Amino acid sequence: MSVFDEIAKIGVVPVIVLDDPGHALPLADALIAGGLPIAEITFRTEAAAKAISEITIHRPEMIVGAGTVLTEDQLDAAADAGARFALSPGIDKDVLARAAKRDLPFAPGIMTPSDLQLALRANCKLVKFFPAMAAGGLKMLQNIAGPYLHTGIGFNPTGGVSLDNMQDWLSFGPVKAVGGSWIATRSDIASQNWSQITANAKEALELAQHA
Repeated sequence: MSVFDEIAKIGVVPVIVLDDPGHALPLADALIAGGLPIAEITFRTEAAAKAISEITIHRPEMIVGAGTVLTEDQLDAAADAGARFALSPGIDKDVLARAAKRDLPFAPGIMTPSDLQLALRANCKLVKFFPAMAAGGLKMLQNIAGPYLHTGIGFNPTGGVSLDNMQDWLSFGPVKAVGGSWIATRSDIASQNWSQITANAKEALELAQHA
């Protein structure tokens, strides 16, 4: 089973912004306690690579990926830290090539049919539809995806996805999992509100599984 198949079985990916790598393990424990052993640690802060490494080493049951991977150097840092997958808000042929060279499953961001065709040419199996709501929501994705459904490409909508709409997204078969920053917010992590993160994880997982 590929890592993207594992993600599809779960159905929801917490999108994480970590400012302090010391919070990596408590965060992982909070998500695990909520039944959601997965995290997309974004390269929006300097703590990302260290956090990925800490979780990979000390919580091997976690499926840890790297988000907001914009450059080849960040792709290398994610792979070296032990990330099992990586995502980006956009699509870049050089980053795609580096991901292939490092054998790191990579989901680029798409918002148009042209983006999607570039991803398919690079043999991507999953793409991030971003920013999901601002780009037109589920109806837009259904229209973009229509001519490409026979390829088997999967989608990970992120950006405006919430508890209120995640089941709508997951009802569309090609959507393999949604991404959400509400599960473990930057403020909850900074204030070490682990119980709230656990509760959010449980609620999100329950909705995903029902969908």
